[in-house]
Amino acid sequence: MSATLPQPPSTVATFAQLLSSTRRGARLARLLATTQLRAWDLSPEVTERAEQIVAELAANAALHGRVQGRDFRLALTFDTTTGLLRIAVTDAKGGQLPVVPTGSTTYGESGRGLLLVGALADRWGTEPHPPGGKTVWAEVSPVARPTSGLYEWPPARP
Repeated sequence: MSATLPQPPSTVATFAQLLSSTRRGARLARLLATTQLRAWDLSPEVTERAEQIVAELAANAALHGRVQGRDFRLALTFDTTTGLLRIAVTDAKGGQLPVVPTGSTTYGESGRGLLLVGALADRWGTEPHPPGGKTVWAEVSPVARPTSGLYEWPPARP
């Protein structure tokens, strides 16, 4: 006979909202996310990282993923057992996948937001959202991350 150990119940909290694919909709996404993250009582470190990620992904959805007359969707999922926060922004333009700038393109007019998302998130990626959209997601964990000195002030000393 095999005995199983009792497992703590896994509780997942969710938040989702459709927003207009405009600058105002992107700003509202950040404000709604901030309110929800504070209601979930996440650590300030996770909340600050998540706020920036939402701001970048929502701005990208409004600017690059905009289809006339179609909204974008912000979804937050928080696993209270593991502390993992998943941010997902779905837009209607699936044919245009995000591209992270490399080399000389890092000084162009767009793409730097994804560098920021990559620096702030523990993991991020894209998924198709049929029939013609895409979802860009990012995960933020409460586990302390090593810092490189790039985003902290004053910079860490070697």
